[in-house]
Amino acid sequence: MAKRSYKALHYTVIILIITALVTSFLYLNHETTEEIIEHVVKIDHSKEIREVLDKFDSIYYAGNREANAVGSAVVITYKGQVVFTKCYGVKKAGENDSIDVNTIFRLASVSKTVTGVLAGILAEEKLIDLDEKVVNILPDFRLANNNNTQNVTVRHLLSHSSGLVPHAFDMMVEDHIPFDQIFARLNEAEIAAPPGTVYAYQNVMYSVFAPVVEAKIHQPFNQVMKEKIFEPFGMKNASLDFESFSQNPDKAFPHQQTGNLDKPVFTPLKLNNRYYTTAPAAGVNASISDMGQFLLAISSKDDDLFSEEARKITYTPQIESILKRSYYRNWGALGTKYYALGWRIIHFKNHTIAQHSGFVQGYQSEIAVCHDSEIGIAVLTNSPNSYTSTYIPTFLSMFFDHQQKMKPIANLNDSVPETFNEEEVSN
Repeated sequence: MAKRSYKALHYTVIILIITALVTSFLYLNHETTEEIIEHVVKIDHSKEIREVLDKFDSIYYAGNREANAVGSAVVITYKGQVVFTKCYGVKKAGENDSIDVNTIFRLASVSKTVTGVLAGILAEEKLIDLDEKVVNILPDFRLANNNNTQNVTVRHLLSHSSGLVPHAFDMMVEDHIPFDQIFARLNEAEIAAPPGTVYAYQNVMYSVFAPVVEAKIHQPFNQVMKEKIFEPFGMKNASLDFESFSQNPDKAFPHQQTGNLDKPVFTPLKLNNRYYTTAPAAGVNASISDMGQFLLAISSKDDDLFSEEARKITYTPQIESILKRSYYRNWGALGTKYYALGWRIIHFKNHTIAQHSGFVQGYQSEIAVCHDSEIGIAVLTNSPNSYTSTYIPTFLSMFFDHQQKMKPIANLNDSVPETFNEEEVSN
């Protein structure tokens, strides 16, 4: 009898300890029952949109075949998970070395989105002040107009609103002129407007952010990007210079189209170091695996890597961007478009989308994020073609239509409190 009582006491103590631990967990983490289940049983969120992913898979494959694309890769993230990754084709036409998840591409102007996220983090950490005058940080900063010289801020650099004419000094970048020499000649660029009043796309002015960061943090810009973005985000293949790209054996080679539109043929090009002098604007190299990690960090709610405050800083629209109608020909009617810090902000199917495109000889990249739906997508290719720019609006259109269709079911489930989907929990 004493032995049985001892066992009963033993089990009671164990139950009390477990109860205390669970109660403490709930109290300290303020988590809902659904979130606790998420910890215990890893829910596969891809099941929620499997129909959309399967349909997109077919569209992506068919598009690459139709375009005769050499190589391409796409990644989709949803609710904090990579739910779709697909690699297509080869690294170099005429060879059999297939594109894989670690194959690096050039991001071209999608680099601006990475720099924009870095700016949001640095501003949130009070390491830079976006509203500080550039001339106060870089005393040698000079523009043709004294008003612009004295009033251009870091925010203006990152939102293409410094007042210079569009694409100022891009020809010098094309000619491989070192950045410090271009910087010394900024006062030769034509001024179009006072700071903060007109959108005019820039690569050189955007990249003045690099010496700004170096002056404030006293570290090379490459190192800051590595410590604040590449390493913590888990972007293991990412880099910010031509040498790292050229020496990586797992790289996609650039190609240009030489055939007609009906029967496109892509010819390999030599590697080139164009636009690495404007690294913040166009110098990031990354694999589709890196892009998945990047999307996870910036699209997941309450992610420690990219706080809500940093997100707000990065994605708040700064200036209306007037673009040619053809720029968004694959998206349909969008209304007013804006530029934030390194991101374009558009409204698509009643959702706010942050997105950007990139193109440099032989490479094309696309990225988009919708934070309220925790969805992100990126596409990389080494053979630019008209299909590449269609994949993201096509996918998002299908995704939002699916969301709308599933709303009545979700509302029905929400109306029955404290019940769980057994199939979802058991899997």
